[in-house]
Amino acid sequence: MSQQNSGPVADVEVRSTATFKVLQNDKVGRYMVANKELAAGEEIVTEMPFVVGPKAFTYPLCLSCYTPWPFTADKTLCSKCGWPVCSAECENQPQHKDYECQIFVEANEKFNASAALEETNPNGVPQLECVTPLRLLLESERNPERWNKEVRDMEAHNKIRSQKEHWKSDHVNVVEYLRKRLKLERFSEERIQTACGILEINTFEVRTANGFSARALYPTVALMNHSCVSNTCHSISPTDYRIRLRTTLKVPPGGELYGSYTHSLLPTMLRREHLLEGKHFACACPRCSDPTELGTHMSSLKCNKCDNGIVLSLDSLDPDSSWKCTHCEFTTSGAAVRKVLQIIHADVEAVEAISGADGADAIQQRETVMKKYHSVLHPRHAFNTMLRHSLTQMYGRVDEYLLDDLPDIVLEHKIDMCKLLLQVLDVVEPGHSRIRGMTLYELHAPLLFIAKTQWNAGVIDEAALKSKMIEASEILKESAMILSLEPPDTPEGQIGLVAKESLVQLEQSISDL
Repeated sequence: MSQQNSGPVADVEVRSTATFKVLQNDKVGRYMVANKELAAGEEIVTEMPFVVGPKAFTYPLCLSCYTPWPFTADKTLCSKCGWPVCSAECENQPQHKDYECQIFVEANEKFNASAALEETNPNGVPQLECVTPLRLLLESERNPERWNKEVRDMEAHNKIRSQKEHWKSDHVNVVEYLRKRLKLERFSEERIQTACGILEINTFEVRTANGFSARALYPTVALMNHSCVSNTCHSISPTDYRIRLRTTLKVPPGGELYGSYTHSLLPTMLRREHLLEGKHFACACPRCSDPTELGTHMSSLKCNKCDNGIVLSLDSLDPDSSWKCTHCEFTTSGAAVRKVLQIIHADVEAVEAISGADGADAIQQRETVMKKYHSVLHPRHAFNTMLRHSLTQMYGRVDEYLLDDLPDIVLEHKIDMCKLLLQVLDVVEPGHSRIRGMTLYELHAPLLFIAKTQWNAGVIDEAALKSKMIEASEILKESAMILSLEPPDTPEGQIGLVAKESLVQLEQSISDL
């Protein structure tokens, strides 16, 4: 994984398939380009993970299905090794039984359950940090061909990482633990730190069938360079963790394939900090380089000294740059802006943690935060966009806010939010992206509800009703087309199937008019 490629550098071809080539140069290392013209939505590669395991700084969890542990009051532990699992079935899953379980048994190393469940573990359970690096090292011995060909040379950034605090904790929790407590001296300190680095830089988050998260390593998909506006997206099956990489836009032959290593709905300052901290490069892609974020204003603030001024960074690639109003003389420092963003981000994260299962509170708290910062943030600011994204998914699905219960004014509000969100997505997640498919799906229903209400009230005639239904069907058709690209065992894939059925019914209703 590395930053966006730019400028002429001598490239060497590393490998080639029907859809993509892997090239290499001295500036960014290995990267992927299209081997032919790729249509939007075309599958580029599908790949099984080299290894799957708990994320770094993890809470106590089952080592097979990653469900938070203890699952029940009896604190189930593996009958062989004494480490956390949630059932006999999970104890016998190959990812645990054939890997760390045997090592723990041989070393007679038990899991310290009481220490893991103490409240003093804000950074996760130190004893669990070893599991995924250990699986990677054991798999390198079991599958040497794939390790040597695909994984061994992946970027680990040991030089940069060795200067960071995390390196020291990895030395204690992983290196020393594996070599001394688990008696695995056959793995050198350098090899273990390299394994930690490969995982830190290159893994993807995966969701289990129960909605819990883990991390997985996909050596081919990880070859893509980063851009904050990517032209690919990936889907990961919660059943077998197979990844499918596809284009979101048309890509010409030789065109570079980009992924995004950060959340596309964050503002530039936070995206760049995340990439520098987690992936060890300073992003200078076209979006990061533009203070207006390609006209979306996802980083822009409102000026409180004049009526319609917008406060922008003078140099968005310099976190210490001054920010200035476009209409008056007001300026402020990068440090002051960062402080404001940190305060608002904390508020946004707190309400984003409230799930739809918590009912009306999930909606009301998000709306409260949007109102609170109405005079500070540009309407399309990243934080507003994040909250809007959640709200468009919640209005119509949460108790007290089900679609049948929503008055027209709230339906109009949902429509406005979907349209504002789409304006941003058209720029930062363009084409056949999953989030666009989901937003279009959320937009079609309130349009239909309002059209029917207006027709029943005699506000519009049958021709206008038909026109509005056709508009909704076009939106639903695009949504169904995008979401049909998702695996059927994912929530989005399921909604894609529902969208297809709804489209058939809607088109029938239109033809019956």
